Amino acid sequence: MTESPTPSSAPELFSWEFASNPYPAYAWLREHAPVHRTTLPSGVEAWLVTRYADARQALADQRLSKNADHHDERSPAKGKTGIPGERQAELTTHLLNIDPPDHTRLRRLVSKAFTPRRVAEFAPRVQQLTDDLIDAFAAKGEADLIHDFAFPLPIYAICDLLGVPREDQDDFREWAGMMIRHGGGPRGGVGRAVKRIRAYLVELIHRKRGDLTDDLISELIRASDHGEHLTENEVAAMCFVLLFAGFETTVNLIGNGTYALLTHPDQRERLQRSIAAGETGLLATGIEELLRFDGPVEMATWRFAREPLTIGGQEIGVGDPVLVVLAAADRDPARFTEPDTLDLSRRDNQHLGYGHGIHYCLGAPLARLEGQTALATLLTRLPDLRLAVEPTDLRWRGGLIMRGLRTLPVEFTPRQIPTGTDGSADGPSTL
Repeated sequence: MTESPTPSSAPELFSWEFASNPYPAYAWLREHAPVHRTTLPSGVEAWLVTRYADARQALADQRLSKNADHHDERSPAKGKTGIPGERQAELTTHLLNIDPPDHTRLRRLVSKAFTPRRVAEFAPRVQQLTDDLIDAFAAKGEADLIHDFAFPLPIYAICDLLGVPREDQDDFREWAGMMIRHGGGPRGGVGRAVKRIRAYLVELIHRKRGDLTDDLISELIRASDHGEHLTENEVAAMCFVLLFAGFETTVNLIGNGTYALLTHPDQRERLQRSIAAGETGLLATGIEELLRFDGPVEMATWRFAREPLTIGGQEIGVGDPVLVVLAAADRDPARFTEPDTLDLSRRDNQHLGYGHGIHYCLGAPLARLEGQTALATLLTRLPDLRLAVEPTDLRWRGGLIMRGLRTLPVEFTPRQIPTGTDGSADGPSTL
């Protein structure tokens, strides 16, 4: 990514140019208006927090509630906070929208699916999914890495964790695609997708009650049946937010990360040499640096002041929405040396890419596993991977919370996939 100079005057926010490269604008805000009140494209007025120290404070401040009931809603902003479509589908009772003690109770239940042991046990499945997806396009010599790879990998992974039957997972892929395509624009398509997801989840929960297995939905049902007081709507809402938060962040981690490596060939070559030598250290620090440098989540999800407070010297009123700009905080020169430089070996890297405090991303270990597996396998199996278009031809989705590419066209030398005697790729397809 070619960095642009910091604007000399207040930048225009939320334009298509801004979506392509928001970092110069964020640099101006950090210097001149680190806690900045702005009107979002939806009409909601909110505070943007852009400096690292202020962001870290805000993410852990219990005076900032996740519950939209604390929002002093004014027309035309009424109902326009939160995940698009969740209110209409009655799926708001989940970890991104609640505070302790309900948050503590639900997080304790869901965290069982993301223990180090469970994630480690899931690693072979992630590798299998990764290889199957690459097999599908390796012989073609070209691909759209978003559509063909970064998007389906986490969808199928989170479906497996939830316990969605394989024969239904392509439906989830279609609905999730509708959410991504329409996330930054009109909400009609999102609303329809979310309602379909909710109807399916409710029906699946009913089915699983008679056939509990080792998946997350079954675990949530067991908890509900053993006195944890999970309502059916809470189970459905939790599954929905795990789908939403568990796939789009990883889509963008893989997409943004691959793009960063392709546009920083020196770093990409370092990583390829390290992987070829069987070393894991640079891959581990590299994923953290990619999360910091151009991470999948541009802004943390909504917070609302439940009482007057001060952030970065700025007074915040009761009911005001606050958006912590993770992308700005993670390029703060007061915290990171040469923040606009991609350095895969960066050690002092306490980035905020997955948040901070009690709302730190529950699925971060799984996302890291998927990101490391995806990038290592791509660079190993397609060593001459390259962009098929100029970087200026790429388009970024114009959403608010997430940051990701619409497409990522690439080229490479075609790789023939070994076939069995029946002419099919070795091993059964699992997609």
